[in-house]
Parts: sequence; C-alpha cells; structure tokens
Amino acid sequence: MQGFWHPHRRVAAEIEPTLGPLVSPQQYDRVQGYIEAGVEQGATLVAGGPGHPRDRDRGNYARATVFGDVEPAMTIAREEIFGPVLVIMYYDTVEEAIRLANDTAYGLHGGVWAGDVDDAIVIARQLRTGQVDVNGAQFNIRAPFGGYKQSGNGRELGPHGLTEFLETKAIQLP
Repeated sequence: MQGFWHPHRRVAAEIEPTLGPLVSPQQYDRVQGYIEAGVEQGATLVAGGPGHPRDRDRGNYARATVFGDVEPAMTIAREEIFGPVLVIMYYDTVEEAIRLANDTAYGLHGGVWAGDVDDAIVIARQLRTGQVDVNGAQFNIRAPFGGYKQSGNGRELGPHGLTEFLETKAIQLP
C-alpha cells in the first residue's frame, strides 16, 4: 500500500501489498469483524477494507486496511487485531500521544518516530510496551520478547527468557 493520507485531503493511492495469509479461517473472520466494526463505529476507511485482496479470492488472505479518524473508544483502537489493520489517531502534544499509547489493556509492541533519537528514547521509555521500535528499527532477535499488561506476559530469548524456566526461592532468616 503506497500513497499518502491527509486528514483534510482524504486521498490515498492503493497498491495491494504482498502479504501472507492469516493463520486460520477463524482469524480471517475475526479480522473481517474488526474491519466491519471500524466502519460501523465511524472510522474513515482510508485504504483496504473488508474481503480478500484483488489477487486472492479465497483462503485466509485479508486486505491490508488503514483507518483514519479513529477515536480512543473504538473497538479497533482498544483491542489487539493480529491482522493487517492500521489505525490512525490524532494527538496535539507528545504527552497526549503517550497517554493514548498507554491507554490500553495491552502492551506487546510500540513504535516511536522522531527527528531526534534522544527525544524518541525519552518517549519510548514512557510507553508501557515490552518492545519499542525507534524510527522503524528492525526486529532484534536477541532482545527479550514479551509484553506488558494483558499482552505477551513473560519473556522469551536471552537471559530474561531463561528465567522463565527457573523457580526462585526466597529464604528469610531471623
């Protein structure tokens, strides 16, 4: 999907991306339900939408979908979709952006884009997510993987992942 979207111009050029299928027919149906909920709740469909991509008329392939004008109370802003659905929410200040990002029961992964990496790190440290990519950083296979709150509890990989297999005992002495 290429192009641009601006809240006042509402222009998007769509080119179908190459995406693999979702894991199961049930997940495909679940993602379709989220797309329908976004439309029903008043989000602006910027690109994609319900159904299969033009070149895949069957299977678990979902269209890459982008919603604009998403409000924090909408289902697509509150739940983990685990499908090719992106929501765009507006903010006026960095503090408001951090509040919006943290105002969820989930916290597996986040991203911060900023002109200054040091500023991005200050923001990233305030996000309640297990991982934060700065300026589109690549996934680091050596970093501990897991989330905060109701998303991906525990850690995998590296020394943090090993502690998942340990039983810790505390002994108190008089």
